[in-house]
Amino acid sequence: MPWINNTNKMEFILLGLSSQPRTQVFLFIVFLLVYMFTLIGNISIIILILSDVSLHTPMYFFLGNLSFLDLCYSSSTVPRMLKVLMSVKKTISYAECATQMYVSLSLGENECVLLVIMAYDRYVAICYPLHYTTIMSKMVCIRLAIGTWICGFLHSILHVSLTLSVDHCGNNKINHFMCEVLEILSLGCGNILIMEFIIFVAGVIVLMAPITFIVTSYVQIIVSILKVASSSGQQKAFSTCVSHMMVVTIFYGTAMAAYMKPRSSSLPGTDKLIGVFYFIVTPMVNPMIYALRNNDVKSVFFLI
Repeated sequence: MPWINNTNKMEFILLGLSSQPRTQVFLFIVFLLVYMFTLIGNISIIILILSDVSLHTPMYFFLGNLSFLDLCYSSSTVPRMLKVLMSVKKTISYAECATQMYVSLSLGENECVLLVIMAYDRYVAICYPLHYTTIMSKMVCIRLAIGTWICGFLHSILHVSLTLSVDHCGNNKINHFMCEVLEILSLGCGNILIMEFIIFVAGVIVLMAPITFIVTSYVQIIVSILKVASSSGQQKAFSTCVSHMMVVTIFYGTAMAAYMKPRSSSLPGTDKLIGVFYFIVTPMVNPMIYALRNNDVKSVFFLI
């Protein structure tokens, strides 16, 4: 079977972002700092939410989940990338590659679902404020959070299984800084158009279904906000959504650029740059957006 033949190769070669030693050292320093800021930012958000009772609400419960998810997401790619940048032998075993591909893809899909839930939370809070505590009860929030992890890890089995079923025929050089589904699939020999089409369609569904729900939620939110008589009331209601809208725009914008395009139009340099934003920069930016745009988080931070 192809999967067995692939495991016999034992390892892949990650070509990374650059082959120049000086550039590799520079990139190592930059991405190490980015990773440190990602850890500090997301851990700080989690600690703030856990330590202050005023932040024990559904909105901040899901924000804490987002920060934990970003921690895991960044940690699934950046440490290995840093190791490759400073290693002479830039290889990764087949098992490690398959694990990284599955974990990173699962976490990405988890974030897709979590951002939908966060939009739904804002929809209920603004459109049905009197029923908010009933609809978004503690048990409901916990079940929704658990559901995001289950959805991501189950759905990713399809993508990874299809990718691992392709015979690489000796091709083991990955023109990327990580084991990414489309890059692994591109190593396949023979007719892989059907596999590419299935993964493309699945990617479109995974991205477009959440986006449609989020846009619909915000249309309803805007309509409700416009019905508020005072401009101060409108501003207060809208301010609770701005951070989430910015995170959604950055995350889905880079995800669509990465996965919703024909494989024939892909350029290695461009794909790597998109990957840097999608896998590395976004987990760092998310806590910064919420820390700078959210008055509750800022007030708790300065009290501490």
